[in-house]
Amino acid sequence: MNTFFSKTAYHCFKYQEYRFFWIAALFSNIGMWSLVYGRLWLMRTLTDSEIMLGLIITANLAPILLFSLFGGIISDKHNRLQIVRSTRLLFALVTLITGILIQQKWIEPWHVILLSIFTGTFLAIDIPARSAMIAKLIPKKDLPGGIVLYSIIFGGSAVLGPLIFAPIVSIMGLEYLFYMIALSYIFTVITLYKMDSSLHVTNQIKDISYIQSLYEGFRYLGSNKNILFIIILGIVVGLFSSSFEILLPVFTDEIFYGDSSTYSRLLLFLGLGGLFGTFALSLSGAYFNKLIFLIFSTILFGFLLIIFSNTNDLSFAILIIPFIGMASVWKGTINTTMVQTLVEENFRGRTMSMQQWAWGSAALGGIFTGFLAQNYGAQKTLILSGILIIFSAIFIGSLLLKFLKNK
Repeated sequence: MNTFFSKTAYHCFKYQEYRFFWIAALFSNIGMWSLVYGRLWLMRTLTDSEIMLGLIITANLAPILLFSLFGGIISDKHNRLQIVRSTRLLFALVTLITGILIQQKWIEPWHVILLSIFTGTFLAIDIPARSAMIAKLIPKKDLPGGIVLYSIIFGGSAVLGPLIFAPIVSIMGLEYLFYMIALSYIFTVITLYKMDSSLHVTNQIKDISYIQSLYEGFRYLGSNKNILFIIILGIVVGLFSSSFEILLPVFTDEIFYGDSSTYSRLLLFLGLGGLFGTFALSLSGAYFNKLIFLIFSTILFGFLLIIFSNTNDLSFAILIIPFIGMASVWKGTINTTMVQTLVEENFRGRTMSMQQWAWGSAALGGIFTGFLAQNYGAQKTLILSGILIIFSAIFIGSLLLKFLKNK
């Protein structure tokens, strides 16, 4: 048994700093999951506009597109642990303010958009630093397993989130959901203060200007085409994949004629699928070709969106949605694992900030999705998104395979 687990991702738990990091990330991701879907449901209670739902995602993720490179430079110049401690404390403050606005009945759609912009700006600084920390916590040979194990948190949060979403919202009110999120971030900060800050002092010369540091990052990426193509695939797919989470409240309300409990149940099964997917990856070790699996899981995700978009039956939707969660986790986790494994330490923060454009590109996708859904309907919009994801995976994936074959 010990020999079996030594070949899996769970081997990484023997490192104390990684354990603290993992526990902090668990608290944090429960908060982030609840924050994303809580804001979408909050906006749905304030307005019936699909465009406003799309703007929530755009407001939250546009700053990542605009400022994540700056965040990557900061990550490569300053102590990454101290950066993450600060941003997580700011997340707690923003969510606390949201809860107060709801409780006092002052909340308006523009408040939600503005607070989403603040969160997105903090994320632009937080994500590169947090992503780059993992490589300092475990040996390089264990890095793929550490990333997969870290991804279990996303699946676990997506299961725990729906279990608490509906009871808190229906019994206590939506404002208490945001108070709970703030508390989860406070627990995150407390756990982060148990970690050794000296491990996260970077080696880059701080006298180099931000412009020079940015130029060096782009030059490094340009000379490493394999990393570049993987990042481009994530960005293009991310542009269209946001349509699912944006439109899920619309499907819940207008197609399945449900309420917050229905929405929570769909999210629960989505999370269960993601959790199963990460467990499968954590046990697989190095027994599969990561690039082929990345392309396959991306195509599968697009195909499943097309199937989901064509159903009006809640029972069938609950049956198919776990597979959407599984495919989504697979494509995201493998993309991050490949980039983290290939990148050099001195460029890790800047490279991971560019890799996070895969998430930030959903900001543009939010505008695209909201406009199309408002004018042509949620189902047609999701079908188009699925088709574009499949085409992008085949086209960019084939370019990447051709490059690696000729290398």
